[in-house]
Amino acid sequence: MKKRLILFLFIIFNCLSVVAQINDNKIRLSVLKKGIINHTFIFGKWTKEGNTETHLKYLGSVTTVKGKTYKIMTSVWYWGLSHRATSRVLVFTKYNHYVGEYYVSSVYDIPDKLADGKLIFKNDDNPDCDKSVVTVIDLTQGIPKQVFLKCKGDYGDLYSFQATNNVD
Repeated sequence: MKKRLILFLFIIFNCLSVVAQINDNKIRLSVLKKGIINHTFIFGKWTKEGNTETHLKYLGSVTTVKGKTYKIMTSVWYWGLSHRATSRVLVFTKYNHYVGEYYVSSVYDIPDKLADGKLIFKNDDNPDCDKSVVTVIDLTQGIPKQVFLKCKGDYGDLYSFQATNNVD
């Protein structure tokens, strides 16, 4: 009986988190269609009662040496009573079709900007990292399968690209 109750509560909790999240596809598409670079759009409003809030920022587009054009967007979804965050770097085609993402473990690991086909990651806000360290990821050669974001010395975080289809 106790196992059934735990299973039931687990299922209910998962269902509530899905229902609480705003329809990501619609809001992502709306931001891409606006095409405003480096502006954060906020959807929903997080509260202590458990509502959610999504921050989307379109960083711009990059064309690879093979001629493919990708649009890059960051996404931070705030949820839960303790204001947890789910952070991602999203990749779309020039036609706004979702290609895949880098799921990053912290809001500190979201890129600051896209410049000349390169994602720029600064450690300005991360209290645990060396503020002088900057990571630059060149997207002009294609979407890397993995990226290493430097923190201090040789330390940092490795993130893998999760693709929905074939990319460069």
